[in-house]
Amino acid sequence: MRTIVKGKNLEVPDRVREYALRKLERIERLLDDRSDAVVELSNEQHRSVDDAHIAEVTLVIDGHTIHSHAAGSSYQNALDSVVDKVERQAVDHKQKPRVRARPEEEKQLLRSIADGTSERGREARIVKTKRFAIEPMFEEDALARMKELGHHFFVFVNAESERVAVLYARDDGDFGVIEPVIGGEYTKGRGQNGRT
Repeated sequence: MRTIVKGKNLEVPDRVREYALRKLERIERLLDDRSDAVVELSNEQHRSVDDAHIAEVTLVIDGHTIHSHAAGSSYQNALDSVVDKVERQAVDHKQKPRVRARPEEEKQLLRSIADGTSERGREARIVKTKRFAIEPMFEEDALARMKELGHHFFVFVNAESERVAVLYARDDGDFGVIEPVIGGEYTKGRGQNGRT
């Protein structure tokens, strides 16, 4: 890891520079030779004595930037704090799974994630429950509302039967309505050949 220690409007004392380099050795074991670290020290006179010394660390890992800063009563205290923060971020970054795919493979992976087919062999499960207010409307109004929303189905209370119904888009371009009946029998729909 290449490390630069610099001051913002100040000359960094050698003892502070050496301290910063020693502290960053903790992070260096997590990273490779292509990583860069920049430590910038500054002093803000308008702050209280307890937090007048500022240390900022910027890491560049595999083209990804991690940045943090801390204040302390001395540069050493500020460095202790900021290196702890940056180390946690670097560990999190290194533990994240990385997808190293070519552009076309990456697009395919993103498509499969979007349509829910990315994890083959995994049993599907209910991951979300949605509650919403519904009011009585006629099928034509429900169809207009479904098209307006751009959905493939629409749940509504049928104004004629006063029952919950589900309007859905069929593969053939037409629409169907599901009207649940508790304890009733399954009936064929009004579509052609008994299709609903």
